[in-house]
Amino acid sequence: MVEKNIGISQQTLVSSVGDRGAPASKVPQYVAGLASTLGALAAGMVLGWTSPAGKNGVDLAKEYDIPLTITEFSWIGAFAPLGAAAICVPIGILTDVVGRKNAMLGLVVPFTIGWALIIWANSFAMFCIGRFITGLSGGAFCVTAPMYTGEIAQNEIRGSLGSYFQLMLTAGILCSYVLGTVLNMFQLSIVSAVVPLVFFGIFFFMPETPTYYLKKGDEDAARASLVRLRGPRYDVEPELQAQRESLDEAARNAVSVFKAFRSKAAVKGLVVAFGLMLFQQLSGVNAIIFYAGDIFQKAEGTDDPEVADRSAIIVGVMQVVAVFVSTLIVDRLGRRLLLLVSSVAMCLATLVLGVYFYLSSSGQNIDNIRWLPLVSVCGFIILFSLGFGPIPWMMMGELFASNIKGIAGSSACLFNWLIAFIVTKFYSDLENALGAHVTFWIFSGVCALGTAFVFLQVPETKGKTLDEIQIELGAAPPARSSRTNPEGPAKA
Repeated sequence: MVEKNIGISQQTLVSSVGDRGAPASKVPQYVAGLASTLGALAAGMVLGWTSPAGKNGVDLAKEYDIPLTITEFSWIGAFAPLGAAAICVPIGILTDVVGRKNAMLGLVVPFTIGWALIIWANSFAMFCIGRFITGLSGGAFCVTAPMYTGEIAQNEIRGSLGSYFQLMLTAGILCSYVLGTVLNMFQLSIVSAVVPLVFFGIFFFMPETPTYYLKKGDEDAARASLVRLRGPRYDVEPELQAQRESLDEAARNAVSVFKAFRSKAAVKGLVVAFGLMLFQQLSGVNAIIFYAGDIFQKAEGTDDPEVADRSAIIVGVMQVVAVFVSTLIVDRLGRRLLLLVSSVAMCLATLVLGVYFYLSSSGQNIDNIRWLPLVSVCGFIILFSLGFGPIPWMMMGELFASNIKGIAGSSACLFNWLIAFIVTKFYSDLENALGAHVTFWIFSGVCALGTAFVFLQVPETKGKTLDEIQIELGAAPPARSSRTNPEGPAKA
């Protein structure tokens, strides 16, 4: 049976081996982890770029002297997630061929080309191509940055380093919001193009992951990488041996991908992963992020760009703060509870937004409640960033056995960005056809379904090893497994 071929996770093996000698230095790991997530900052600036463009892209069209219809501007926004979807599977293959570090450094080239097309755009087509290429680069970082931090970090700080990706992504979105208030779109594009170059200059000096070197059979390079990441006084041999045994175990338990995906645990894991990605995107979050300025202009009944800019910045700040808080509480409260609270709050927030826009469109006096959209959107963003924002990405590394984790995670990433493309592209069309109130009521209904899905289908993975999670998903107990908790005792 495939369920018996789970294997032992690298974290479980490492945690069962005691350190010999001086404790490892965590500073080099934090430095390398933060350097890698500068790519996430660049990706966040791609996502937030459309918000300062004005209502339906009017400021962008005026500055570049390129007429843009509402539909054309929606395509400009949507080409970024479409590009991100296109790279999800190929980048996973590329990281195994050239390495995690080289793959990430190489992304600076398409990033620069994409921003150059946007900076000097003279047609709608150039905007679309540039957005597709920058989205492709940003989407690649969504796969490579968490992979890199996961492979360089010790068990006790792996969760913290992994959470920096989402934090830097939201910080990048906030940077676009803030810079958009003091810079025009041409200048904002130039600054956005500089960020990947800064990433290259810093990350160039970081080490490759020891896991990649071991996969290539270069044990000396893997040892040197661990020494750089743990410090020269730390005895890296036990950890090196543990990683080697983990890879050997995975090789012994290797089966065909098609056979592995037919296992009960793999099917359940895919249902959970794709379900979380579906409800994450259909909650309407990208519609709110991409068009935050437009939403607040409608709410205030004005075309004043300062209103949209101020409101969008508040949303961005709330998002960054909430993601940071999530990194502190997710291992205490658990995944399921945060997902449930998040989905319920998002359901209520979008319901209230729908009611507000219904009253506005029906001619009701709403002067006394013009603050309501800001409060509702901030509530949505805060609770999304506490739960449905970071947790689905976090659980991608927890739901699958090692022999299918790569392709399963890439497939879920591809699915996520395709749904993001659909929402981004058709949000404006849906709003124009049905009205803002019906659009947000649809999002509210999706969030309600998401709550039911989490309650019925999503397992709690807090404090559990990979083996234990696989068994909960339906796999048979492995013939050989360590029950040591890689993160230490479960917290109350």
